[in-house]
Amino acid sequence: MSNPPHGGVLKDLIARDLPRHAELEVEAEALPALLLSERQLCDLELILNGGFSPLEGFMNQEDYNGVVKDNRLASGLLFSMPITLDVSEETVSELGLKAGARITLRDFRDDRNLAILTVDDVYKPDKALEAKEVFGGDEEHPAVKFLYETAKEYYVGGKLEAVNKLQHYDFVDLRYSPAEIRTHFDKLGWSRVVAFQTRNPMHRAHRELTVRAARSHHANVLIHPVVGLTKPGDIDHFTRVRVYKALLPRYPNGMAVLGLLPLAMRMGGPREAIWHAIIRKNHGATHFIVGRDHAGPGKNSKGVDFYGPYDAQYAVEKYRDELGIEVVPFQMMTYLPDSDEYAPVDEIPKGVRTLNISGTELRARLRSGREIPEWFSYPEVVKVLRESHPPRSQQGFTVLFTGYPNSGKDQIARALQVTLNQQGGRSVSLFLGENIRHELSSELGYNREDRDKNIARIAFVASELTRSGAAVIAAPIAPFDKARQNARELVEKYGDFYLVHVTTPLEYCEKTDKRGIYAKARAGEIENFTGVNDPYEAPAKADLVVDCEKQSVRSIVHQIVLLLESQGLLDRF
Repeated sequence: MSNPPHGGVLKDLIARDLPRHAELEVEAEALPALLLSERQLCDLELILNGGFSPLEGFMNQEDYNGVVKDNRLASGLLFSMPITLDVSEETVSELGLKAGARITLRDFRDDRNLAILTVDDVYKPDKALEAKEVFGGDEEHPAVKFLYETAKEYYVGGKLEAVNKLQHYDFVDLRYSPAEIRTHFDKLGWSRVVAFQTRNPMHRAHRELTVRAARSHHANVLIHPVVGLTKPGDIDHFTRVRVYKALLPRYPNGMAVLGLLPLAMRMGGPREAIWHAIIRKNHGATHFIVGRDHAGPGKNSKGVDFYGPYDAQYAVEKYRDELGIEVVPFQMMTYLPDSDEYAPVDEIPKGVRTLNISGTELRARLRSGREIPEWFSYPEVVKVLRESHPPRSQQGFTVLFTGYPNSGKDQIARALQVTLNQQGGRSVSLFLGENIRHELSSELGYNREDRDKNIARIAFVASELTRSGAAVIAAPIAPFDKARQNARELVEKYGDFYLVHVTTPLEYCEKTDKRGIYAKARAGEIENFTGVNDPYEAPAKADLVVDCEKQSVRSIVHQIVLLLESQGLLDRF
């Protein structure tokens, strides 16, 4: 028999409202509709399927205030994380949001009607208090930044009626609702279940940890990774789930089950650990592994941890009896090469030789293609990681040139393309300013707004090609620093970005202009001409600065090749 849900009753709104589906579907079509964001969709799914029991909707002001200040719903029941529906003042007005109003909540991806919300209240939260009480108040905390920079100014509270499930197209067989996973446990005859939360790939140490936890508590293991929103920079869930599936056969037969959790994490440390425990209890778990700095976002820009290493464990232990789920402290495991086994760090006698590979070292080995030993991870796991994270020599990158018209950037870009094509190893795409203007941005002019749009389009295409492992060479004028920085941030989600400032002096550019474009600009025939009647913001932090008045194109290309080679991008060539 699985652990009873939090509050005693699983609030499975999908099952509850199924008999009224046809009626609700018709009503949902006629009501004003609110498109939900990705984070709101994650929250909605776990409200509708009972993962957030005892919640039956988004928190009204009374519940919200109690949770923020005291970890308590208005009913007095323990709940540690505000689950809120944020909307703008404009949306409040457009949809007529007020107590008693009914609106449809819709999926932004396919316009599918998911639920009907009956509004309890519309309120303006004290975001400063929420940031301080729930997340600790550090303005660099990702959840605090979300509160101030992304979340809208009003919250809407109210009960939900389920219309449709969210549609998923990936790993559908592993997406158990709380009711489904409880039924699965009953079918397997499991009565004691240790839940393991993760947002990272699992290796041999994680397998040893979870097996030890199961054996010591005479339980089975629920591997319950988050596949909603996690920390920016985390490995994508597609790769992680393939890793978990590859790892599963390494468990003793019948010990472990893999189920996916569509949660939007807040990285809220102690508060989040309590929330995670409630969620796992709702999924039937009797035990929950709480790790060191569980759900913490790491350090701020000053190198200070947002939370203490064991704050999360203390928080869950404090409410252990009320939660009704037993905390299993995360034991740091390390490898003992002389006995070929893993053991908890605090149980290893002094002087015994140990080995470990940090996350930083693992990423470095993946980038470089260096060996990842079998004592650290299983070959089938490493294979999955290498497929998604090829070595540097197979990764894409973008080189963006910026400079005045006729500065030589086009000639350098063409020569670099030829050089990289000659060396081989990856496809090479060249985007010259005039070609992009003709093919991609023909309707744009040359004012600042249109110039920024042009660079944004180049960056988008470059980012997609970089993600696919291509080399991208782009040579627009790119006169404005903000647009260049935005381009860097977009491309660097998928690969390296190098800004090359062709700092050839304006006078030299104009003197060597054989097409007469500068003369036309001086005569007033061309408006918004960079360097003549439009500004150019020289980059303060270019990766490379070159000058065609003083250097040949060949020597500049050689400099760029050396830069790429120094970063390991040309190692195969």
